[in-house]
Amino acid sequence: MIDRKNILRLTALLLACFLVPALAPVSAAESASPATLTVAASDSTELSKNQADYVCDGVNDQAEIQAALAALPEGGTVALSEGTFNCAGVIAPPAGTTLSGQGPDATNLVFTNDGRIDVDREHVTLDGFHVAGSGYSSGVKWLGVITVRASHAAVHNLTGTADASIQAVFLLIHDPAVYAPTLEDIEFVNCKAVDTGTYGFLHNAWGSSNKVIKDVRYENCAAINCGSKGAFNPWITGFDFAELNDIEGLRVTNCLAEGNLESGFHFEFDPKVTDAVLENCVSRNNGQKPYPDRPYQQSDMSTHYFGAGYYAPNADVTFKNCTAESNSLYGFYTTNGGKLYDCVEKDTGAGKTDYTQRQPAGYYSAPCRSANPSLVMENCTSIDSHGYGIQIDRASNVQIENFQMVNPAGIDGKGSSLGGQFSDASVDIIASGDQVETLVWAKDNQNAQYTGEITSDSPKAFLVEGGQNVRTEGMTVAPASA
Repeated sequence: MIDRKNILRLTALLLACFLVPALAPVSAAESASPATLTVAASDSTELSKNQADYVCDGVNDQAEIQAALAALPEGGTVALSEGTFNCAGVIAPPAGTTLSGQGPDATNLVFTNDGRIDVDREHVTLDGFHVAGSGYSSGVKWLGVITVRASHAAVHNLTGTADASIQAVFLLIHDPAVYAPTLEDIEFVNCKAVDTGTYGFLHNAWGSSNKVIKDVRYENCAAINCGSKGAFNPWITGFDFAELNDIEGLRVTNCLAEGNLESGFHFEFDPKVTDAVLENCVSRNNGQKPYPDRPYQQSDMSTHYFGAGYYAPNADVTFKNCTAESNSLYGFYTTNGGKLYDCVEKDTGAGKTDYTQRQPAGYYSAPCRSANPSLVMENCTSIDSHGYGIQIDRASNVQIENFQMVNPAGIDGKGSSLGGQFSDASVDIIASGDQVETLVWAKDNQNAQYTGEITSDSPKAFLVEGGQNVRTEGMTVAPASA
């Protein structure tokens, strides 16, 4: 007769013998995916070094990192340990690979001797470390500490800084000698450029072909105090999305520009900008350099000055729920296709006192007439501007609805300036304040309609001077003392 109880006991013992090795602890290196290689810094923990596939000695650490990247199959990852990697050369991830760290507060890459990261192959991901670059030679000064020159790249959770010897911390550039196709599908998520001598984030293009950069996305990124540690040039901005390149399909969400030498968010005038959207962004205390001390001259670059929270002339840019606060010259500079919805400007011109050469304005548009409509503003607000709350000159086809202007300090007794070839426009405005004699000044308008309400005790609170066919029947003036 078969003893079923003994058979069951024997089976259990055999299973236990086979299972015990599977439950034994294994090292991280043993358990890692075959497509992951680890690199330890010279100052990382002994545990990290013991588990690493490569261990750096603190000198030319880019060599071990590059060797690990070269050993990967496509789709693989090189994981850097905590600690500092001293890199005196270039790191160039192969196509389809990821270079990751333990976070920007834990993994630090220090670049010298022209060292940097070049993303010159498609489908590369950088994630989770800090970079610092300094001492670049003239041969590479036009690059970035992170230089992206190929499509389908993802840059996540990086914080960086650089001195004034290189053009940018994060540079996105079309260089046809490196990558000939259109540069497209690039994303920056949770990235920061902080305390730099150069641009935080910069887009550019070399050559004459494929100058358009397409479908770039920024989410929760920040450029802070760019230009505070020296200056690569006098026009350092936090984010410069269109320098010599055209751009199409830009999306910028929940981003911050603060304390930068020039503009916070910037587009140059000449590039073609199509379908750009900035949403829930904040730009404050930008334009840290002094106002010019002599009149503007096109040929004298020392008289050029941006000083804007958002500088987007001649551009199809939509701003949604964006804030500009305490920027030196303009909160929002938008022309020829700008669209602003639910935006707020506060304290434009703060920190400046001599407006002889530059006159601040919370919202500024001039010239603004090559598109139809050339400017759309809905539900926007200006609060405590140190100059004009809004200034629009040499403009046509302007549509302003429910614009609220509160207590502008004004220029020469005027809280706003809507004039000088201002035509074919509709302006709906609610204005109040006691710092100026005239809150709304309409000068030499042609075919313009005004509606809204002004609260002021001044007999010149709403002033129409010159012009033709200026319709004001929808505008009321109520005394502040009522």
